[in-house]
Amino acid sequence: MPDALLIAERLVRRFARDTNLLVAGRTIGVVGEDDVADELRALLSRLGARIGDGAVVFAPGTATEILLGGAPLPRRETADERIDFAGSHMPVSRGLAEALHAAETVHGIRIGIAMVLEPKTAQLALQLRDAGGDVAVYAHPDEIDPEVAAALRARGIPVDGDPSLSGAAEREAAIAFLRRGHDLLLDDGSHLIRLAHEEELLAGIRGAAEETTSGLTPLRRMAAEGVLRIPVVAVNDAPMKTAFDNRYGTGQSCVFAIADVLDAAGICMRDQPAVVVGYGPVGEGVAAHLRALGAQVSVTETDPVRALRAAHDGYRTGRLQAVAPGALVVSATGAPHTIHAETLHAARIVAVAGGVPGEVDVDVAGLLPFERDGATLRHLERAGDGALLLARGGCVNLAAAEGNPIEIMDLSFAVQLSAVAQLLGTSLPAGVHPFPADADELVARAALAVRGESLDVRSDAQVRAQDDWRSPRYREATA
Repeated sequence: MPDALLIAERLVRRFARDTNLLVAGRTIGVVGEDDVADELRALLSRLGARIGDGAVVFAPGTATEILLGGAPLPRRETADERIDFAGSHMPVSRGLAEALHAAETVHGIRIGIAMVLEPKTAQLALQLRDAGGDVAVYAHPDEIDPEVAAALRARGIPVDGDPSLSGAAEREAAIAFLRRGHDLLLDDGSHLIRLAHEEELLAGIRGAAEETTSGLTPLRRMAAEGVLRIPVVAVNDAPMKTAFDNRYGTGQSCVFAIADVLDAAGICMRDQPAVVVGYGPVGEGVAAHLRALGAQVSVTETDPVRALRAAHDGYRTGRLQAVAPGALVVSATGAPHTIHAETLHAARIVAVAGGVPGEVDVDVAGLLPFERDGATLRHLERAGDGALLLARGGCVNLAAAEGNPIEIMDLSFAVQLSAVAQLLGTSLPAGVHPFPADADELVARAALAVRGESLDVRSDAQVRAQDDWRSPRYREATA
């Protein structure tokens, strides 16, 4: 019989799995005074929720244990239902798309979206199309939901992507997408931006936006070498993207996906030794969510500042080979060859949060199925006589879940839409350009408004004092 904490954890993970909504920052009601209700309140608080009267209510032990807006959780069985449900929870990006439409900013502009294709990305494509853009979508073979792709095509948006492609065929498919002709590229990993440079397919491209750290790193290298020939807005560096998408979005979606897979295998996260490799924004979020679920978390880092920050956040730090044996190891670096064969052999479980191809050095052909009670489990295989590997070393929240929560992608796509306005509204030279601070603030203000949160204002005295460059220590003496 599961204990109260495990029942509470499963309820929270079920809410996230069935809705793809975020826990952190949400006001959630909990009905009851028994042990499960008490554990729910404590767990939700650790995950960043506020306990009170909200649209989400947990009522453990009742016929309908989770309510959303006073009703049972919605049935999101078809791709259209998932796309429409996502759209109903993306007010910030929708508002910015409506502003683009009103200003005719993207009217007739050819926009190529090259991202993981799932319901939220479908909504971004629809928003840009409805704003007047000529939109097409490309998805890599391991990053496409075929049902969502079919639903998007049925709504009139071309989608290039085939899960069966690999190698040369995958490259040719990406080249064919570039040959469609685009004014703007919205990229994830900068794969198509770089391919357009390699294949000399830059004609007509006015600029691009890149939303990942792993994508910006090579673009900055290209800029330093003088070979980047278009302006690229660094969407990933916007505080409204990195501070929320990476920490809260990837943190929740990856850790909950890992917990779901391990739960099916009879492995509990609680008291599990866990190692987070990399303590950037993704690593911070993964570590925090692992700790909230009761794991004993250590962090490994090559950056001394990040390692020191991890120590001050209460995590043990050390070398990977020292802390990996017998542990759940989660790579959060976004860098190839992070998990070597030695770690794969020593660890108990290995997963990748975020992820790039080759983050785990493994020959997938040699992976062995994992069975429990005679049934082969999905998303879990054994690497020879070594660790259990989740999602074949791919991005666990995409393979075993539905990606980052809807509200998080609402913020990230709001930044993308603002980057579109920046690229079309200003003449930028070739290079990597920061996302404007004032645009970031507008996204934040819009997000606060739709959440009903209030923002303080500076008093007149504060404004005068902060606008006066003279030292306050001597101001009265010279008055």
